[in-house]
Amino acid sequence: MNTKKRIIEEALILFSEKGYSDVYVNDIAKAVGIKAPSLYKHYKNKQEIFNAILEELKEGYVKHTATMGIAGNDVNIDAGIYADISEEALVEMGKNLFLYFLHDNQMRLFRKLLTIEQFRDSELAAIYSKQYFDAPLDYQSELFKIFIANGKFKQADAKILAMQFYAPIYTLLTICDRHPEREQEALKLLEAHIHQFNINYAEEK
Repeated sequence: MNTKKRIIEEALILFSEKGYSDVYVNDIAKAVGIKAPSLYKHYKNKQEIFNAILEELKEGYVKHTATMGIAGNDVNIDAGIYADISEEALVEMGKNLFLYFLHDNQMRLFRKLLTIEQFRDSELAAIYSKQYFDAPLDYQSELFKIFIANGKFKQADAKILAMQFYAPIYTLLTICDRHPEREQEALKLLEAHIHQFNINYAEEK
């Protein structure tokens, strides 16, 4: 593993344990096993390291969704894919994404960091809101608008549909963060949730 990669990984671990504000460049350099001047050859400050973490998270998500056959961040592409799959396939995709966010080490540590910092850093609180509320709801709202327009879903408020679909999933994710032993219970509830959501809103074929 190259030094830049190690800096990002060690920084994220420290941020998730102590919070962003309580970690200093010297702490990161020590964790990597280098001196601070050596670290500055790769990143000019802590903010730049944090920005690199954000980029890695985005790249990791896109790579993972690509393995599932979806874009993950382009509604126009994904709408056509979701429209043509069975409920069973949709459940498996839902589980796949859920387990990715739950177990991917960078995603897990970043979520822990944001959970800690949301109460003392307004910028990180804003990132938390965007990452786990605004962005998912915007994506799913646009997806449901397309489904409604194409007659796949019943007429309804797409933003409300997105909230009803997403909120239980995020709740299950946070439960598993606190109680890892409840993962199988969460997966069963996730499957039942997707099934019930389709009963409520999908038009019969």
